[in-house]
Amino acid sequence: MQSEPLHRIPTIVVDGDACPVKAEIAETARSFGVPVLMVSSFDHRIQAEDGVRVVQVDRSDQSADLYIVNHVHAGDIVITQDYGLATIALAKQCRILSFRGMEFHADNIEFLLARRHAQAKARRQGKYGKGPKPLTSDDKKNFQAELVKLLTNLQEFHSQ
Repeated sequence: MQSEPLHRIPTIVVDGDACPVKAEIAETARSFGVPVLMVSSFDHRIQAEDGVRVVQVDRSDQSADLYIVNHVHAGDIVITQDYGLATIALAKQCRILSFRGMEFHADNIEFLLARRHAQAKARRQGKYGKGPKPLTSDDKKNFQAELVKLLTNLQEFHSQ
């Protein structure tokens, strides 16, 4: 088995089914020369483009997540809203950003998982919240700024 190079270029791996920032990811990745892998079910049509490879998986509930988990490497950047996927990717030493630009890390993932559990429990008891606010153009700009910051920091780290 061949080992990974010490300073391999990270791949941005996207949980693409519900991702509202695909264009921002592709644009930012191209400017940094970083490859992108968008993973989605066959129910969603995502077009490959320069620097963006698309993998489509079956439409079962966790297919995209399982594909991502089995294909990410330490140092990759995973873009997702899924806290479960984020937890596993963190264990694989990936960096994780939400669609709004929040970075998931060891200091906040347990709180996020506990909050998700409490919200699911409340829904089972008939209490329904409003759900997430729609993503605004400012949210997309914030996401892109956070992705640029993350890629810049990784680039500086690897050039040392």
